Parts: sequence; structure tokens; C-alpha cells
Amino acid sequence: MNARLPETSSIPERLASLRSAMAREGVAAYLVPSADPHLSEYLPERWQGRQWLSGFTGSAGTLVVTADFAGVWTDSRYWEQASAQLAGTGVQLMKMTGGQQTSPHFEWLAQNVARGGTVGVDGAVLGVAAARALGQALSARGVQLRTDVDLFDAIWPQRPSLPSAAVFEHAAPHASVERAEKLARIRRAMADQGAQWHFVSTLDDLAWLLNLRGADVSYNPVFVAHALIGVDRVALFVADGKVSPELAAALAGDGIRVEPYANAADALAALPAGSTLLIDPRRITYGSLQAVPSTVKVVESVNPSTFFKSCKTAAEAGHVRATMEQDGAALAEFFAWFESAQGRETITELTIDERLTAARARRPGFVSLSFATIAGFNANGAMPHYRATEQAHSVIEGDGLLLIDSGAQYLSGTTDITRVVPIGTPTDAQRRDFTIVLKGTMALSRAQFPRGIRSPMLDAIARAPIWEAGADYGHGTGHGVGYFLNVHEGPQVISHYAPPEPWTAMEEGMITSVEPGIYRPGKWGVRIENLVLNVPAGKTEFGDFLKFETLTLCPIDTRCLELSLLREDERAWLNAYHETVRTRLSPHVSGDAKAWLELRTQPI
Repeated sequence: MNARLPETSSIPERLASLRSAMAREGVAAYLVPSADPHLSEYLPERWQGRQWLSGFTGSAGTLVVTADFAGVWTDSRYWEQASAQLAGTGVQLMKMTGGQQTSPHFEWLAQNVARGGTVGVDGAVLGVAAARALGQALSARGVQLRTDVDLFDAIWPQRPSLPSAAVFEHAAPHASVERAEKLARIRRAMADQGAQWHFVSTLDDLAWLLNLRGADVSYNPVFVAHALIGVDRVALFVADGKVSPELAAALAGDGIRVEPYANAADALAALPAGSTLLIDPRRITYGSLQAVPSTVKVVESVNPSTFFKSCKTAAEAGHVRATMEQDGAALAEFFAWFESAQGRETITELTIDERLTAARARRPGFVSLSFATIAGFNANGAMPHYRATEQAHSVIEGDGLLLIDSGAQYLSGTTDITRVVPIGTPTDAQRRDFTIVLKGTMALSRAQFPRGIRSPMLDAIARAPIWEAGADYGHGTGHGVGYFLNVHEGPQVISHYAPPEPWTAMEEGMITSVEPGIYRPGKWGVRIENLVLNVPAGKTEFGDFLKFETLTLCPIDTRCLELSLLREDERAWLNAYHETVRTRLSPHVSGDAKAWLELRTQPI
């Protein structure tokens, strides 16, 4: 009998229920990736199965369960968090180290599942590339892969349904390119590939392409849907009730028909024999690909929209600059309050989040945060993805460093910034770490490079001053940022952990973070992050060159500096940056915030 657990069940009880379901299906091991049918980074609640089964709440991790083992593989950003959350659950922390190009849980499964055994996974949430790699690793050991087993409906009581938030239009002036023009660009790219059809599942690609936004995923203004694009029509598969009749009529005017979300697989299965379908194997699930008839030719390439949306138009860049002024003004108001309140009010890491969010919410065009605020004091700041909770957080008092990584979604852009400020008197070692990290931030921010260079190759520029000091950090240096879209987007990524593939090339108009760091577990962490825009740097006989325009506008706290470590040109860069910050933000602040801005942008 298939007994469903009460929602208050413990992690061991949930694992036991899963193991019973696995036994009924003849599955020796079950794989639960952190993914949904759209391969999203942040997941709607319906697909938070790994979190429900393990108790680990980090955004990246893979759970594997066998009859006598359960483990979560995650990288160094989450080791401390996972270690604490998995304690006593029967789930082990399996550490992934930086630079691993293969998936270690694939290797573990191949080595630990007996020949003739079966590994089960829901193919609807497993990427094509991952399914192929897993299948190859298992078949080499005589292990079978099944991708038709979603066991959560059998064991998860009150499993959340599909999100129901309404879809809305991202309109002019913020949407400066009409969706008809965007669709025309996609169709030209399809024609270049010889494709009559293109299937898109990634939510930010859909939102960008159709000038639509939603609220189905926390912090990301996207909606759950698929789209099948033909040469003269588009089918948008979305849950009933999410698209109003008025919006549906507007979409119909551009040849876009709204259909039920569940019809996507049937539409793929009905593609005409002999036609050609363009898919991105990194952005489509194995389950979707399996629905495509064998009579249809499949062309695999990066989604054209991934490239198009990464290169912001001049109008979009202008909106982002204005957004940075509003966001910077909100930060000035927050920091002015924060410094005046120290010693007079009890301030915790949770207070930081509340007050900073409130300051941003007062700014025009604010929609939501762009990710969960990270406010980590001293040892908590050493965990790059730390999150304070009601049960576990620190009071901001004494001496040390406070790291704040935060951002917001505005109708006119997406922000992401990290600043570190002193509490009391920082130590010489803390000031040294801060200054070395700032040297890394400045080194990359000032770089000039050939257009088209593979973005991972830029990583060493930021790390060089940090390596010179005998330090390093375990995360990438930079990620792409969307335009009122996901705070993490590609194709560019500044990280030596990422392969320098052709599609990672740097092009004009891309917005990327620059965020090196140093983390000393149990002590403190430093990360200084700005967003930068790729702009032309001129042309020589060696080709076109690009450079970065720093977009983020917020003082870098000079009280944390060890000035003797800075060269004159570095001091000049910092002074020029602070002059720009003061000039751009002054019209948007007054009173205490303006006084704070003047004080914190004084030249060194």
C-alpha cells in the first residue's frame, strides 16, 4: 500500500518513504537534481524535492538515495550550511571541489550501483547534456538509467501545484524592442540553422523574447511556460488563468497562441515528419527531447535568445544607469541610518535585510529583491551564500567586518552589489584582506581586452593580486546579469572553473558582475562586487577592444583600507569612482543620506 506521509514528517521518515517507493519500482538508486522542467537556478516550490527530502535549503546541490545511503553533493559555497542542515538527518554531505569538470555523483553512482541495477530520475527535470553524461557513465558499468520515474507525487503530501501568479507585459519605455522584432531575429537565427521549429523552455529566455514578466520564481520576474516557435506562429504553453484575455489578444496580434501548459509534450510529438527542430541541449530537459518524433531532425545549438538578451541595447543600458542611481540612493539612505543607529539600537543581520529592503521599496520602479539578502557578520561573512534566519543570526556589535550582498529588481533593471563595512575597529589582518580584494576588483574593472575573448579567461586578472598575497576564493569572479530578469544569466561567466567555450565570448552590451573575495572560515569574509558593462575601447590593427564601465554606484568603505598596499594609480581609480558616485547620487538624496554620501566619498 502506498501510504503518504504527513507534512510534518521528519527527514528520516521521508527518506524511508522514498526507499519504499524505489523498491516498488525496482530502482536501486534515485537521483534528485536541483532543477525543474525549465532547468531554472531558483525553483518554484513544486520542484523543491531535494530540499523537502534532505532539509538542505541551498540553491545548488544534488541528492542521491539508495537503500543504505543518502548524500547531497554541493560545492564549497554551501559546505558549512549543508553540514549544519544535514546533521542528524541521515543524509551525508558530499563535497564538490572547485574545478571539477565532471559530475562526481555520476561517478559515485557508476561505482556503487551493482551491475544490472537501475538508477531512476525524473527526466522532466534532467537536462539533456546531464542525461547523456549520466547514461554514458552508468552504461559503462552495466547499470541501467530510467528517466520515467517521478516518485514525489507518491510520497509528498500537499505537493505544491503549478504557480498561479499572473503574467504581465513589460512595456515601453522599459521594453525598448518590440516582441515582433525579437521574434524576427529568432526566426532569422533558425533559418541560419535550417530549422523550421525552435523549442524554448528557459524562463528568462521566454520572458525576454515575449516582453512578458511574472512572479512564479522567487526573486526572478519570470513565469513558468514553454514555447514552440514556428516560421509563422508561436505556441505559448502556460497554466490556465495566468494570461488575461486582454494580454492573450495582444499576443495573438503577434502570432502567439496561448495553450495549456501540459500540452507542450504533445505539440512536440506532433511536429511534422521531415521538419527540423532547433534546441539547446543545455537548456532543455531530457523528457522534452524524448517527446520529439524520430522523424524530426534535431539541430543542437545555444538558444539564439541567450546571446540576444545578454547584449543590452543602448536604451536598456541607459535605463540600467538610471536604475543604479536609484539603487545607490537607497543604499545611501540605508547606510546613513545604519551608521547612526550603531550603539543606539539593537541591530541584527535580519535587521539589515529589513531596513535595506524597505529603503529600496521606496524607490520608483521597485518590484522585488533580486535574490535573498546576504548579511554576514564576522564568521558568517566567511560563508559566501550565508542566510540569516530567525533561528540563527548574529547581533551586529563589537569589532569586525559586516558583509552585505544584496540586489533588487526594478522595471528598468536588475542590481547586485556587495559591500563590506567595519564594525568597531577592524584588525590589521581584516584591513589587509579588504585591500587585497579591492585590488582584485579594481584590476578587472580597469581591464581592456579583445572583443570576443572567452570570458573565463578574464578571471585571472581579478585573482592575480589575491594569488600574490597567497590567498584565493572558491567561486567564480563574475556572472552575467539580466535586464529586469534573472540576476544570474549567461552566456558569459568570469570563472576559471568554467570551460572557455565559444559561446562565452565577451561582446558589447553585456552586463557582468566583478566580485572577488577572501574568506577565512570561522573568522570573516570579504567580497567587493560591482556590476560592469562591456563598452567599446577602440580599434587597432589587432582588432576591436572592449573595456568595462562600472555601473554600480555606492561608496567602498575606505575605513577598511590598508593604504600602504595601494599604488598611486589604484588610489586615483578609487577617488575617481567615488567622485562619480557622489555626483550621480547627490540629486537623489538629502539630509542624513546626503551627508553620509559626502563623508564616504572623500578622496584618500
